[in-house]
Amino acid sequence: MLQMIKSDHRMFSASDDSTMMKQIQATHAPDGRELDVKPFLHIIEDILRRANPIIDGGFHGTQEHVDHVEDSASLAGFDGILEALAYIIHKISCEISCKCSGGGDAHATTMVLFNTLTSYSWDAKVVLSLAAFAVNYGEFWLVAKLSTTNPLAKSVAFLKQLPDIVEHSNSLKPQYDALEKLIKAMMDLTRCIVEFKELPPQYISHDTPAMSTAIAHVPAASYWIIRCIVACSSQIASLIGLGHEYTASTTEAWELSSLAHKVNNIHEHLKKQLTLCYQQIDEKRHLEYYQNLVHLFETPHLDNMKILKALLNPKDELQPLVIGSTKTRANLEVLRKKHVLLLISDLDISHEEVLFLDSMYKEPKRPDIQYELVWLPIVDRLTPLSEEHQHIFEHLQSMMPWYTVYDPWIVETAVIKYIKEVWHFAKKSILVVLDPQGKVTSRNALHMVRIWGNHAFPFTSEKEDALWKLENWKLDLLVYGIDVEIPDWIAKGRVVCLYGGEDINWIRKFTATAKAVAEAAGISLELVYVGKNNAKERLRKNIATINEEQLSHYWPDISSVSLFWARLESMLYSKLQRTVENDYIMQEVMTMLSFDGSDQGWAILFRGSDEMARAKGDLALRSLQEFSEWREEAELNGFVPALKNYLQKLHTPHHCNRLILPGIDGGIPERVVCAECGRPMEKYYMYRCCTD
Repeated sequence: MLQMIKSDHRMFSASDDSTMMKQIQATHAPDGRELDVKPFLHIIEDILRRANPIIDGGFHGTQEHVDHVEDSASLAGFDGILEALAYIIHKISCEISCKCSGGGDAHATTMVLFNTLTSYSWDAKVVLSLAAFAVNYGEFWLVAKLSTTNPLAKSVAFLKQLPDIVEHSNSLKPQYDALEKLIKAMMDLTRCIVEFKELPPQYISHDTPAMSTAIAHVPAASYWIIRCIVACSSQIASLIGLGHEYTASTTEAWELSSLAHKVNNIHEHLKKQLTLCYQQIDEKRHLEYYQNLVHLFETPHLDNMKILKALLNPKDELQPLVIGSTKTRANLEVLRKKHVLLLISDLDISHEEVLFLDSMYKEPKRPDIQYELVWLPIVDRLTPLSEEHQHIFEHLQSMMPWYTVYDPWIVETAVIKYIKEVWHFAKKSILVVLDPQGKVTSRNALHMVRIWGNHAFPFTSEKEDALWKLENWKLDLLVYGIDVEIPDWIAKGRVVCLYGGEDINWIRKFTATAKAVAEAAGISLELVYVGKNNAKERLRKNIATINEEQLSHYWPDISSVSLFWARLESMLYSKLQRTVENDYIMQEVMTMLSFDGSDQGWAILFRGSDEMARAKGDLALRSLQEFSEWREEAELNGFVPALKNYLQKLHTPHHCNRLILPGIDGGIPERVVCAECGRPMEKYYMYRCCTD
């Protein structure tokens, strides 16, 4: 044994030289037969796992490991293949036993095996050699294991003069450990070679750099696997005939460890090439999947199932959907031939957004309004799944009474690419609408949903156009579905004033002045504080003060304020997509958003459907403080028209308006004009991070 392992040591420096490689290649003359080595590999792994030697007085392979050797079901079609190869496995097994028992040269023995396996592919050579080794190895440890309890095994062990394995377990431990590590290294490298053989040729060719590099190294890798089989067999053979006088050699353990190191290095190199191959395969598969998606969306269909399967169920799972709030699993069939709204967002979707959609989804609908909502979260595939991400996903999911994907981390990369490139998803949530045939009727219906809710069904661009034709700039458009009291005030002819801003001192002055003026004018005035966009904490403080000091009405639910501003933004984007110039509603929306973008407070007053006046903070407060200047006109023409005329008199050409547009799917318009003077506004870029 020692002589054979030392010959291994001498070969290290010349292992990969051209002479040896020529010798190996000269033995390689495959006859073209294809051998499925996977079943062999499973059985080999099973034998080697169960035959683990005794360490610290006990066998690793116990009855608990009896998994029925992949069971008869998985091996049913394997008998025929095994029968045809049983002879070659037996022949190699005999060669190994014979050559390794005589202490011959390891390289010469390895080349004998290569010559025996000349007609097989490289992966078949190593797997058949491992199968032969597994037979010898398994038989040896089977006898060793049973020799203490089975008379037959005891007699065989006696004739072989095997050392008492249990008695010598401590002294043999270094050899066992080194043997186990070397066997693991051989198996790892073998699996890697088999993986290369099984790579799909339609996605990767042999002339690919990573593949060609690997192919060039496979002969040497095969050589060292078989060389290690010879070394392991020699180690086992050295135990035969020694009986009770066996003395362990630390040199043998060191030599086996050196071989394991060599094989592990080869494995690491091939594994890197394999990783590169898989990357290229993934890229081609993703491209193919992406192109298939493009084709699917360009092709008419009888129903929506092909589209939905490609988007939501690439793995062909039986129940890829789950109802978020109940955790009830569902099949894609629940969506067949229905209008489907795909809510696409990341895990940072706001609770306010979810709560708004929840109220819309649950509200009573007309019989002709039928649709299903599905949440398709987009997660960063480069970021490993963490408990925190899983918790966020499950929490958001629990808020949703509609369908969601069961596991967002299995959504195809090509689907994410399509959603980002074709549907222009970036950060803000979008609501993509598919009709019953799977055709996209809106790439983002979130705008019309925020404005009109279920009245926008079936959420098409044509429906959006039709709804805009029916709209005027009125208070109902701003507060529909947010404040249930305002419609009643409108019906009673009251003046309704929405006001906002952050400056609590201005709020105190404005509300006090407005109440005094209303009393003096003899009008019924309702003041409603609508806060400021994206300023939740400051908003809460102001609402608390307004409530405590009874300054005005307010919306206690912060999500109502968020919806108010989100609706205004949606109105603007909806209008901008239609490139309507001199559109009155769009101009007023831009004015409202520019009010919010300023550092001042602001106010807008409505009475009925056609009376409106609005101004920024200082101007709004000053006009009320100077009520005596326009009181007569108010008595003659009405309060709101008189206020509007007076504000126009106070207006000066000097102004500075800011319009802050959050970047969303529609993109930022190239040209936006000032709502106050009509001149084109300058464009600036702002990057914002706000945890408020």
